[in-house]
Amino acid sequence: MVNSTPPDGFDHLYSDVVRETMDGSVYGSWRSIRDADAVSLSFGFPYPGSFPNQELLSAAEELFEAEADCALQYSGGEYAAGLPKIIADQARDRGIDCATSEIHLTNGATNAIDTVCQTFLDSGDTVFVESPTFMGALRLFRNYDVDISGFDVDEDGIVVDAVADELAKRQAAGETLPTLLYTIPNFHNPTGVTSSADRRERLLELAETYDFMILEDDPYGQLRYEGTEPPPIKALDETGRTIHVNTFSKTIAPGVRTGWAIAEAPIIEQFDRINAGGEPSFTRGLITSYAANGRLDQAIDDLCAGYRERRDQMVESLETRMPPGTTWNEPAGGFFMWVELPEGIDAAELLPDAIDAGVTYLPGSFFYHEAGGERHVRLSFSHASPSAIDEGIKALTDAVRTEISAAEADD
Repeated sequence: MVNSTPPDGFDHLYSDVVRETMDGSVYGSWRSIRDADAVSLSFGFPYPGSFPNQELLSAAEELFEAEADCALQYSGGEYAAGLPKIIADQARDRGIDCATSEIHLTNGATNAIDTVCQTFLDSGDTVFVESPTFMGALRLFRNYDVDISGFDVDEDGIVVDAVADELAKRQAAGETLPTLLYTIPNFHNPTGVTSSADRRERLLELAETYDFMILEDDPYGQLRYEGTEPPPIKALDETGRTIHVNTFSKTIAPGVRTGWAIAEAPIIEQFDRINAGGEPSFTRGLITSYAANGRLDQAIDDLCAGYRERRDQMVESLETRMPPGTTWNEPAGGFFMWVELPEGIDAAELLPDAIDAGVTYLPGSFFYHEAGGERHVRLSFSHASPSAIDEGIKALTDAVRTEISAAEADD
């Protein structure tokens, strides 16, 4: 028998993008974090008690009772077909006036972002992002062999003046302007900040002036624990420059794997053509059934209460335990806190010791397309119980204090 496998494997058949990025991905570091026997403050997973198991079971029973002959067919029945209306109604409640023809369903928000990339990006294009930003989006953008430019984030979101300066400079020099600007305006991942209404409006002005699209990623927008929500960028958009991406992963459960994009109808036509038939009809029908009778709205209220308790516990634990020189934000919603460690501590180098002490987190450097975030950690308060959060912060404090003591001993 002839051995058909080349001695060096199949690397020579991979695309150029895969070969260029396969050794540099931070995702290889996830396994040790995920499998650690420690309190997990790493990933943005909902806490197990948040899952509406009984309500989803009832919704499934109602679905089968109403549509037993078609609920499991390829296209589903009326329940599956009704999901865009549920999404449109939800969007209108937040100020986005859209028709069902302006909604494209996907397998979660990441699939929606990928669909936008497939539709708009060519090799060599430019994408503007917040710096730091969601590392999953960075991975997707790299898959399309684009140039990524990052812009700082402060307490009011992306620093729009810096974006405007860069655009003007590029235009004057005849350099490439961005095709997309990717932003997470509500409870940003990883920093937790929310962009001000003024900056949202300014981004729209820039998109019109310099002819680019805004990709608004909004998985956490409905998980607000205090204050008033600024209008989504899509709600302010009068020229069709914004593609609004969202998901049920945070408001129902990640396992439903259903997201969507809202855009102008001609853009949705291209999404439907490029990304056709991927979302499961049964899940669409199940979500529609579940959302009936106010169950989804009530669930969101309950989720906000549960996450608020966890956020408050993390703030209290940081305040009472962490050593001087540590700073953090206090987000009004979402899943994450962005913590800066004392001077001289590298978050990535500290991680093994933190795991030994009993806690995991994601180093801030994971969220930058270039160097950055060395002293930062992203802590998620979404998954652990309040008591476990306190235990995790205690372990992080122990690891930080040990590192400080070792550094002082070396001086």
